[in-house]
Amino acid sequence: MQYQGRSPRKRTGGRRRNFRNKRKHELGTESTETQVGETRLKIVETRGNTHKVRAVEADTVSVATADGDVVAATIDSVAENPSNPNYARRNIITKGAVLDTSEGEVRVTSRPGQDGQVNGVLLD
Repeated sequence: MQYQGRSPRKRTGGRRRNFRNKRKHELGTESTETQVGETRLKIVETRGNTHKVRAVEADTVSVATADGDVVAATIDSVAENPSNPNYARRNIITKGAVLDTSEGEVRVTSRPGQDGQVNGVLLD
C-alpha cells in the first residue's frame, strides 16, 4: 500500500515528528496499468459507500470520428505512450496513449484505470 499522508520530511530536508498514527483514509493503492487483452474489469470500493470500475485489460475502444460518429474499434497494440516509453513496449493503456486500432490511430481521452472504459479520438 502507498501512504498519501503528510511526509516525515520538511521542505528543507529536516525531519518532522509524528503527531499521530497513519489513518485508513490516507492509504493509497498501486496504479491500475490497463493492458491490451480480453476485457477484464475490477470493482474497487471507495469512500462514501461508492465504487470505481477499473479496467485491468481492454480489447475495444470507443472512437469519436471527425464527423461526430462514435465507432467501436478493436485494439491491436499501443503505438506510443508519452507518459512512459516503457508502457508502449508493455502495451499499457493510459490517457494520452496512441493506439493502433482497426479504424486507424487513436489517442485515448479517458482514464481506463479510473473509469473502466477506453474512449479516444481518431488521429488524422
